[in-house]
Amino acid sequence: MREELQVYIDGVYYPKSQAKISVYDHGLLYGDGVFEGIRAYNGIVFKLKEHISRLYRSAHALMLKIPLTEDEMTQAVLETLRKNKLRDAYIRLVVTRGVGDLGLDPRKCPKPSVIIITDTISIMSNEAKEKGISTVITWIRRHPVDTTTHEIKSLNYLNSILAKMEATTYGCDEAIGLDKTGLAAEGVGENLFIVRDDIVITPPNSTGALAGITAKLATEFIKNLGYDVSEANVTPFQLFTADEVFFTGTAAEVVPIREVNKRQIGNGKPGPITKKLMTAFEKATSNPEFGVIIYP
Repeated sequence: MREELQVYIDGVYYPKSQAKISVYDHGLLYGDGVFEGIRAYNGIVFKLKEHISRLYRSAHALMLKIPLTEDEMTQAVLETLRKNKLRDAYIRLVVTRGVGDLGLDPRKCPKPSVIIITDTISIMSNEAKEKGISTVITWIRRHPVDTTTHEIKSLNYLNSILAKMEATTYGCDEAIGLDKTGLAAEGVGENLFIVRDDIVITPPNSTGALAGITAKLATEFIKNLGYDVSEANVTPFQLFTADEVFFTGTAAEVVPIREVNKRQIGNGKPGPITKKLMTAFEKATSNPEFGVIIYP
């Protein structure tokens, strides 16, 4: 029988069943904190440095002082994986504002909390990647850049939860969010790309979309494959009439979209550029050049 997974909380390891935070933690009470989702493949933590860096940028935007250096955080992630004897894993790295009172004032939270969970995750099935997924454009707008923008990977994910619920209600696999002007922004947890006449376009961060780590790597791979790729506004009409549409994300990886609001995309199957990108991404996950080795 496998031993219970250990969860890191503020420098101490607890069995999964005993890992707890205070009900007065502002991460719970107000969604006040930041997080990263990270993947490990065959002993390599994929893009760990980039994820750690983004975590600290998000925290800086919230004026949240993380009580570990970036190097200390990196070592804590690796040690948690080693303690749980994991080579393939999903890592959830969370920093909350910490314990305070029932008021909003973050000054009442003297010490942020750091939580590292290492486990497994299943977002998209192999069938979804082979056949593509169905999507719906949700009525719930993505938060604009002058509010709780999705550029900050915060613990406030109610916007995404509501959009995901809508997709499920309409029998779709995933939702696509628009910004306040009606332009496409991103999925509920993925970056969005479209292909038209062999030109690849992804919405800019000015829509409030997260600067995706997988999306950045995908852009590099697409250019290496010989295709033009750029950031530009994407309208719902451009989504409906694209030759290919796909998502990228740490948990989702690269996922073809076969349908948007009941409109078939292309021939209804993963397109050639999407398939080439999926192959390139899969090869990268086993390449130490793209990550940090857990067991050196």
